[in-house]
Amino acid sequence: MDLGAEHLKIPGSDERVFALKPLHFKVTGKESAEAQRPTWSNRMEFILASVGYAVGLGNIWRFPYLCYRSGGGAFLFPYLTMVLLCGLPLLFMEFSIGQYTRLGPVHALARICPLLKGVGLATVVISFVFCTYYNVLMSWALFYFFNSFEATLPWTSCNNTWNVVENCSNGFPGNTSHLQSASQQFFDHRLLQKTNGIEESGGVRWELFGYLIFSWVIVYLCIFKGVKSTGKVVYFTAVFPYFILFALLINNVQLPGAKNGILYFVTPVWDKLFEVKVWVNAAAQVFNSIGIAFGSMISMASYNKFNNNILRDALIVSFTNLFTSILAGFVIFSAIGYMAHIHNLAVDNIATDGPGLVFVVYPEVLSTMPVHQLWAPLFFFMLLCLGLDSQFATAEVAITFIKDEFGPQVLRFIKREELLTLAVCIVGFALGIPHVTKGGIYVFQLMDHYTAVVSLVFLAFFEVVAVCWIFGVPRICLMITRMLGKTANIYFRACWGLLCPVLVLCILISSIVQYTPAHYETYTYPKWAEGVGWGVSLVSIVWIPLGAIHEICSNKGSFLQRVKTAMIPTLDLDADYACRKNRT
Repeated sequence: MDLGAEHLKIPGSDERVFALKPLHFKVTGKESAEAQRPTWSNRMEFILASVGYAVGLGNIWRFPYLCYRSGGGAFLFPYLTMVLLCGLPLLFMEFSIGQYTRLGPVHALARICPLLKGVGLATVVISFVFCTYYNVLMSWALFYFFNSFEATLPWTSCNNTWNVVENCSNGFPGNTSHLQSASQQFFDHRLLQKTNGIEESGGVRWELFGYLIFSWVIVYLCIFKGVKSTGKVVYFTAVFPYFILFALLINNVQLPGAKNGILYFVTPVWDKLFEVKVWVNAAAQVFNSIGIAFGSMISMASYNKFNNNILRDALIVSFTNLFTSILAGFVIFSAIGYMAHIHNLAVDNIATDGPGLVFVVYPEVLSTMPVHQLWAPLFFFMLLCLGLDSQFATAEVAITFIKDEFGPQVLRFIKREELLTLAVCIVGFALGIPHVTKGGIYVFQLMDHYTAVVSLVFLAFFEVVAVCWIFGVPRICLMITRMLGKTANIYFRACWGLLCPVLVLCILISSIVQYTPAHYETYTYPKWAEGVGWGVSLVSIVWIPLGAIHEICSNKGSFLQRVKTAMIPTLDLDADYACRKNRT
């Protein structure tokens, strides 16, 4: 659907596309700011930052579990299919939007589709909410990292003050036993000091409070100079985890029982391919892993040079993310196979999902490995690096929005951009404090369920509708032609025009049909907590209808005329491109 457009011939192509009708164009404050926008020092910094954001803790704890639960090696087929049909095209689309407009997600999407301008603000809100609780995982990783330097790892024994001795097992009892492993009790009673439910906050865990401050200090020191500092940090944080993953894999495959764990991971169960849920899980994992609809990829691409080869970058990021997920699967399941061998258990009696995999099961594995004094600190430092890259990107979305929208006013008040970054980090830290109370795990699980599961799918659907159907595939292709000198091929055009919107719609419908309330282990949340969870979802989602109402009410004419006007992009590709050429 393309409103207010005229035919245009792309140089070197027989295809006819649409360009926006020329609008009166003048250089405003925003265009002047765009001309002064900082850029990555080189393309490698952007690639590493994007890879670091896409490759996170979900690759370590979510993908391996999904793979073994959804048909083992057979799951790789729907997963690779979804990477090709959904992940790669949408990542290329977000890179194109950010690089062409040189704006953050709020202003870029507002110019592309005024009717759904609220989608851009919603991505900023969801990213900021996400970074307030995601950094809590970094505080956990720091806690384990420093505790792993002790002569005897503290999660290996039941003879500690925090243990409940009557149901504590020095070994791993398996998922079917009423006993708890020493590592599970360390996580519950030492790290979290967990209460019985969200109703009991139990007061602040001051140790975790200190680690949360520490983790935010690390984040600030890495991003306070914007892309100039982040670009240097990612050379280490994005690359170092691969050294550890390969080192762990080499070590693990030599352990007894590792082969059984790997076979359990890769052995295909072909019947699973006929289950719709397996395909939906594959699409959802691709979507969440690459980070579509968080606004981070648009924000990071906005600091690129105008002619940067984003197609190459999208391919690198997508397939590096895929490779890392598979590599992590081999690392995790070789270790789980070893654990199953030691305790004479079936592999599926040990495998688990979520934080429990990296903070309960894997610490138990590490404690039984030769030279565990080396592997334990390295593993938790790797987790810290993986999490920090994702944290940089989500925090940067909020900072980019404030600079784009209120830059001159804010800088007139606080004088330096570094202080703006500090203010964002302080607010993020303050909002994360409820997660480091003794009942914080329940708050964490509630926030994660309603942010990363419920809200994100709605946002993704409306973003795809705004860009692919209302702004239109021909205009996306014209943007790419202006940047790369050649248009997108038929594969990308088909994905944007039909496959991506349909797949995202299927994920949305499946999420609604298969919706289950949040829970933590066997704990069921009270109704008021469910209400709070939906409130958290609405904090981001509500901006979509509010933005549409505001835009429609701002226009003149009948209701249909107002809607039609609101669907016409304000991004004038011809005038905008002419302005860029004049500047160069």
